[in-house]
Amino acid sequence: MPRTIWNGAITFGLVTVPCAVQSATENHSIQFHQYHLEDMGRVRYKKICELEDREVSQSEIGKGYEYAKDLVVPITDEDLANLPLPTAKAIEIAGFVPLDSIDPIRIGEGYYLAPSGQVAAKPYKLLVQALGRSSKVAVARYSWSGRERLGLVRVRGDALVLHAMRWPDEIRDPAEVGPPTAEVTEEEIEGAMALMDSMSRDDLVGPEFEDEYTDAMAKIIEAKREHTPLPAAPEPEQPGQLVDLMAALQESVSKARTARGEDAEVHQLPAKKAAKKQPAKKAAAKKTARKPRSA
Repeated sequence: MPRTIWNGAITFGLVTVPCAVQSATENHSIQFHQYHLEDMGRVRYKKICELEDREVSQSEIGKGYEYAKDLVVPITDEDLANLPLPTAKAIEIAGFVPLDSIDPIRIGEGYYLAPSGQVAAKPYKLLVQALGRSSKVAVARYSWSGRERLGLVRVRGDALVLHAMRWPDEIRDPAEVGPPTAEVTEEEIEGAMALMDSMSRDDLVGPEFEDEYTDAMAKIIEAKREHTPLPAAPEPEQPGQLVDLMAALQESVSKARTARGEDAEVHQLPAKKAAKKQPAKKAAAKKTARKPRSA
């Protein structure tokens, strides 16, 4: 059972849905600690008070804002729990929009919104069914961890999911990372789309969507524990020098079809159109006939 991160309510209009926020994901990565190489003793960090030059316990530590170099304003958990904001206790829905109107770069971590008690059952189900039927998502405001955020509320199965969203001014301009100027032909675009079509699928199930890094790390840990040779790393494919983009697309389509167990024979991708030959210029421009001079 996932732990509850926050308790409050979803509000839209005059409807209130008491809910608990729970993590919708879990991390299966292998975690490392730091050790002293000489004797493999665990290396830990101590929290030292700069003024008293001594280690302090967690019960002695609180939050504060450095208002000036010589002035720190203490902030307690009670202060944060009683922020003068309507979104401090509620996930306040501000509107409903089509999902494709939101740039995915703004969408972050996901959380399940679980109904709190029987009183929340009917309004919770009402919001789930209304959202599902509308094919829209809700955009809400809420306050957690010392800041107010935008959120996206959507339906997954029979549950509501809240995604953290970034504010517009938190997204960098893509022009900062724009590629150098280059021209591509219509035939090259059609070739790339043919490759995309050969790599299209209906789901994300298969070995290419599994966490190979964690599996490889587990094999290394087990080999070192058993004092056996480490598994050999596969030789990476050396990318060839890109000479003909269309030929590379054609070969990629064949490989993608073979990997999916399909016939590698594909319709020839659109070939590059040869540049139209300009008609040869005449040796001399046609001269205008001169009128004979009068005698």
